[in-house]
Amino acid sequence: MATRRDVLKLGGAAAVVAAMPRSPAAWADADYSLTIAPCSIEVAPKKFIKTTAYNGQAPGPMLRMREGVPVTINVTNKSANEEIVHWHGLFLAPEVDGAMEEGTPHIAPGASASYTYTPEPAGMRWYHTHTSAGKDLKRALYGGQHGVLWVEPKENPGRYNAEFFLALHDWDGTLIGSDDGSMSPVYNVSTINGRVLGFGEPLRVKQGQRVMIHVVNTSATEPHWLALAGHTFRVVALDGNPVPSPQAVAMLRLSPAERVSAEVVMDNPGVWVLGEVRKSAQALGMGVVVEYADRTGKPVWQQPQTLDWDYLAFAAGTSGATPSAQVNVTEVSLVFESKFAGHGAMDRWMINGRSFPDTETVALKHGQRYRLVMKNKSMDDHPVHLHRHTFEVKKLNGRQTQGILKDTILVSAGTEAEVEFTADRLGLSLFHCHQQDHMDMGFMMLFRCS
Repeated sequence: MATRRDVLKLGGAAAVVAAMPRSPAAWADADYSLTIAPCSIEVAPKKFIKTTAYNGQAPGPMLRMREGVPVTINVTNKSANEEIVHWHGLFLAPEVDGAMEEGTPHIAPGASASYTYTPEPAGMRWYHTHTSAGKDLKRALYGGQHGVLWVEPKENPGRYNAEFFLALHDWDGTLIGSDDGSMSPVYNVSTINGRVLGFGEPLRVKQGQRVMIHVVNTSATEPHWLALAGHTFRVVALDGNPVPSPQAVAMLRLSPAERVSAEVVMDNPGVWVLGEVRKSAQALGMGVVVEYADRTGKPVWQQPQTLDWDYLAFAAGTSGATPSAQVNVTEVSLVFESKFAGHGAMDRWMINGRSFPDTETVALKHGQRYRLVMKNKSMDDHPVHLHRHTFEVKKLNGRQTQGILKDTILVSAGTEAEVEFTADRLGLSLFHCHQQDHMDMGFMMLFRCS
């Protein structure tokens, strides 16, 4: 039986060992233990969602790590299906990253695995299952397997009095036919930290505090807009990466897998609602009460009249920038299209005319700079994610930009986006749409760096 001493070293950065079935108690030296198992989550009074989650809760336990300090996480799979955990946004070896397509082993039912790695970069990351759901809207990201992973920076310049971590999620989905006969998921419940608005504890604050709010959209398919009535957000980081130009905004937009970190100055005492801007989504429960000390009463919501968000508001100025033409950058063209799969079926998704696993594996040269030129020719938005890397947004909807670092970006229907990254991690890296239904239906490809 494998032990911690048997762990396979992977370039000194990360390691993994898959073991035979055993109790996590046998690994007492681990920093964290996660158990994947069926459970019931009470999302509203006496309303339970049957799902699969980490440690019987959704979101799962928060994993708080320190940048550059190795951690060990033990995972035991007590579900009936093979499972895998993806450490979203971290720079890890492919054998540990948590994607079967890259070479991370599945964890069989009843089996366990131990992961040791050095977490980087700092900031808001998250962890989640990376399995397929197909038409079963109880499995994969439709269920409860998601949690916050926070990497504390070596030097933390933050000056705030409190911080809150919020996970947005949509539950109890069903497939509904569209006008063209294809199928798309719709939901009956939406939560923040596994609870509907008004259920559970409020976010308690004090007048004059500077509060940091970290938000992750863990939904399988849905974008979300958030506003805090009576207050303004000051966005300081996207996908865990500090933005060049922090800006005050009325609301946040997060596509699936995106994270936003924003400061809020508590200068308007009362009892308020932090919730989904769209009335239909808030009606499903997506909201949380924000309560000032010594204040009581019915929570107040102020309905915004428009949806307002622009990545480029947080970009760096153009003065002194080095044009990309002066850097050796290789372009990779990626065209996103759909293919009707028949009435009552989900559309097939293609990159450059092919669906995974038949998509081309793109060869990258170690140390070379690459620009992904993404053209979305479909009628759907796509939040695309590149594993094991952070990329810089260079062009969005025809607008040049610089300085915004992300690992997931929304490429809206009928638009183009360009991002750049350096191929500095050997092996396979998965690129895919983070909508579960799109990924399941072929929207994936691999990059191989050598």
